[in-house]
Amino acid sequence: MEQSLGQDSVPGFGSFDKSRVLDVRPLRRLVPVFPSASSSSSFSTPQGAAPFVCASPAGPFPPGVSPFFPFYISAESQRPPEQNQQTPSGIGNQNTPFVFNNPISNAVPINSFRTPPSSTARVTPNQYTGTSNGVTTPSRRITRSRAQPQSQSGIAEEDGFNTGVTDGENTRKGGRSKSKFQSQKRTRGGQDINVALPDVDVDAIVDNILTSYTDTFRHADGNKESVGYALMFYDLLRRRITQLEEMKEKIPGASRTGRPDLRAGTLFMNKGIRTNTKRRIGAVPGVEVGDIFFFRMELCLVGLHAPTMGGIDYMGVKNSTEDEPLALSIVSSGGYEDSVEDANVLIYSGQGGNASNDNRNNREMKDQKLERGNLALEKSLHRSNDVRVIRGLKDVSNPTGKVYVYDGLYKIHESWVDKGKSGCSVFKYKLVRLPGQPEAFTIWKSIEQWKVETTTTRVGLILPDLTSGAENLPVSLVNDVDGEKGPAHFTYISSLQYSKPVNLTESSAGCTCIGGCLPGNSNCSCIKKNGGFLPYTANGLLVNQTPLLHECGLSCQCPSNCRNRVSQGGLKIRLEVFKTKDKGWGLRSWDPIRAGSFLCEYAGQVLNISGVEELGGDYEDDYIFDATRTCEPLGVLPGDSTETPKVPFPLIISANTAGNVARFMNHSCSPNVFWQPVLRENKNESDLHIAFYAVGHIPPMTELTYDYGLVPHEKAYQRKKVCLCGSVKCRGSFN
Repeated sequence: MEQSLGQDSVPGFGSFDKSRVLDVRPLRRLVPVFPSASSSSSFSTPQGAAPFVCASPAGPFPPGVSPFFPFYISAESQRPPEQNQQTPSGIGNQNTPFVFNNPISNAVPINSFRTPPSSTARVTPNQYTGTSNGVTTPSRRITRSRAQPQSQSGIAEEDGFNTGVTDGENTRKGGRSKSKFQSQKRTRGGQDINVALPDVDVDAIVDNILTSYTDTFRHADGNKESVGYALMFYDLLRRRITQLEEMKEKIPGASRTGRPDLRAGTLFMNKGIRTNTKRRIGAVPGVEVGDIFFFRMELCLVGLHAPTMGGIDYMGVKNSTEDEPLALSIVSSGGYEDSVEDANVLIYSGQGGNASNDNRNNREMKDQKLERGNLALEKSLHRSNDVRVIRGLKDVSNPTGKVYVYDGLYKIHESWVDKGKSGCSVFKYKLVRLPGQPEAFTIWKSIEQWKVETTTTRVGLILPDLTSGAENLPVSLVNDVDGEKGPAHFTYISSLQYSKPVNLTESSAGCTCIGGCLPGNSNCSCIKKNGGFLPYTANGLLVNQTPLLHECGLSCQCPSNCRNRVSQGGLKIRLEVFKTKDKGWGLRSWDPIRAGSFLCEYAGQVLNISGVEELGGDYEDDYIFDATRTCEPLGVLPGDSTETPKVPFPLIISANTAGNVARFMNHSCSPNVFWQPVLRENKNESDLHIAFYAVGHIPPMTELTYDYGLVPHEKAYQRKKVCLCGSVKCRGSFN
């Protein structure tokens, strides 16, 4: 007699009906259900404690114990340390995210478990879940090594991630993905709070970039302009995607891509928005020694290093009988037992054998083999060809991130086999830097020494702190050019000073976000004034230049660490005033600067515009900022507003007798800094400021410059000065 199997019964041995199809779901799809509470809104700090305490989906692991399946599965936790740019950590430098005191959101992260793609999602084989003939299968995990096999698009998968960009996105006619508008109404304390995601077409943004990416850039074999173009718009798109992803965090069930850097890079690669596509030995046109990068994808887009994970890039070169591999570039970022103490000599460890310092999965340790990248390095030793070296350094402003520095060309002088820390054989290669190249890694080594040792030993140091403690960080004053002992005397002030209040024509009310303004809160008045978006990412980067940026101010109820108060926190990078060779005093940074980072504001005294106009051409002030001037918009995605900055009233600032570090920034017709008018909410009184942000990534000890702009036609009486910026776009003079 055959036994009937009920839903909850357990079949006996050998009696299981194999024709039945059971509804079996993987543990990854099990989403915890928490009791709802009116106090669980992510906006404003809860007045009471969380309704209960529970372990986060990352697992209740004590310090020093590695998470294990199924807890170690969130998208955030799977990020490689060198690429994780979103780890919350307290207010700090320009890359440090802001943290809000929200016990509920900290105890119970929303959407921590990955949601499988919907039936309408467009899925590609190289993403988190792959498809084959309509059957969804888990993707394979890629192990770390010096070199990784590349996907069909030429981009290697990264540590279990891939470069697919369509995970969880909705498909519409024409095959283009579009962010679907999602909204949800929550109630807190009897007040409705709307959480909304604006409708943004990322593909349309990329198409606009492609339209402006002219044939000159696309078919050129690389130059400074095309490299700068690709990098600037890549990071602009990455920041925009990051902005959208952060808004999705507040919408339960909203699909997320997890890695904006990979998504933006894949979109660019698929559209051909890249340069230096021809693989070459030696220098890469348009990439200069000392250039910095914050994402491995950026190295790929400019042709400096193709693999997005592998440490050795190589290609086959024809010899007399057959092709042999030759090394093109290497990345030394601390993953292997490399010796990097000498600024001009690098002892580089080979690939394979699981010799990585980060052996998370406790894989079997093996001897390395003379194959792939190792063989390419050995062949390059005998061929004596140049090898590009990129050094991955710790990003002090982001503990989980890295800064990649192009250190120039090296030659391999010798190789040998050594025993690694694991006891297995490891190939070692000694690379020596070619002489006559600009300094790069040596600059970083010098800055490290300045920070830890007494700065009085530095050549040319005049003052260790020009601000006399007025800023959060000291600002050095240095002259190693001539005998001048410093600029003319002025009073250092850290912010703008109005001689009298300037009333607004329209009344202004601040926001009521007690716990801080968060993405997606359509009830926030400050977010509404910024077009429905928070202008900054979680780590304090400005997403895009706008005609007028609205920050929270004195009339807002949000705290001082609100992420919409970035320009009010003072200096976040270590700056230095230095004597230039031909332009007087200038300004530069000890720290690497990410694109979109806030640098400083223009401090000084607001002048009465009528009084300045009466003086006419007789008015002399070398330290003046005129907001009525016009300049080319920078840091703007194609399709966004390209209007020149708008100020509520004609603003002229004099830093002649009182000012801050901004007074020392020189003019350039190809600047690396742009200015942005920032209006802080202050009831009926105007609280307008001028803030400066980085156009692109800026290496340490690079002079910071901005475009002084063109004066209006009615002010043509102002005296012109000869421009010495040296740019290919130099206009020859400026006012």
